[in-house]
This record gives sequence, C-alpha cells and structure tokens, in this order.
Amino acid sequence: MSEETHKKEHKQHDEKHLDKLTIKELREIAEEIPHERALHDMKKAELVAFIKEARGIKDEAPARKKKHIGKIKMTKLELKAKIRELKTLRRQALEAEENKKASRLRHQISQLKKKSRRLAAV
Repeated sequence: MSEETHKKEHKQHDEKHLDKLTIKELREIAEEIPHERALHDMKKAELVAFIKEARGIKDEAPARKKKHIGKIKMTKLELKAKIRELKTLRRQALEAEENKKASRLRHQISQLKKKSRRLAAV
C-alpha cells in the first residue's frame, strides 16, 4: 500500500476515532499541525484534544461512569455489633485450628468494615 493511500485512509479514520489510535499515530497527525507546545510531553488525552481543537471537531462530552454503591441495609451500630460477633467466632475458629472458617470470617469482617466506612462517609 502506498503512503498516499495510507494517509487518505488515516484521515478518514482519524476524525471519528481519534481515541482508538495509538500515541505514535496521534503524534504523527499532530506533527502536521503547527504548534508551540512539545508533542512528546503530551499525554494521549491531551493529544486527542489538541488534534480535535486544531481540526475544529466539537468534542462530545464523554459519559461519566458513576460508581455503583449498593444499598446498605444495616445501621452503623448494627454493623459494628455484627463485626464484634464475627471477630469472636474467628478467634474461636483460630483456636480450634479451623483455618478455612477463620479465613472466611476474616473476609466477612473486612466486607462489613468497608460497608461501615461507606455508611460513615454518607
């Protein structure tokens, strides 16, 4: 494939899918545009924004991903009581050398602690 054909295909592809290109390809495109900033210092998002601005492409606002926080059904006091209860059960499991049960209880305690932290943040 000749370079001219490659460049034509590249230009058609660039305007719609700049985010899918590699940094090297973005730098090649940005080198054709007159600039004052050093291209090698730019990150991928900056390069994409620079190219879109230079070509007059309106940047569509990306949909923000919201972090899903599940509903917490227990109150903080109930969570703390459950944690204390599980800690005593874990201590008993360790004394009885039931390592799998102790590990499972440790995981449950950890999950409840995370829930209590989320509840305190709200």
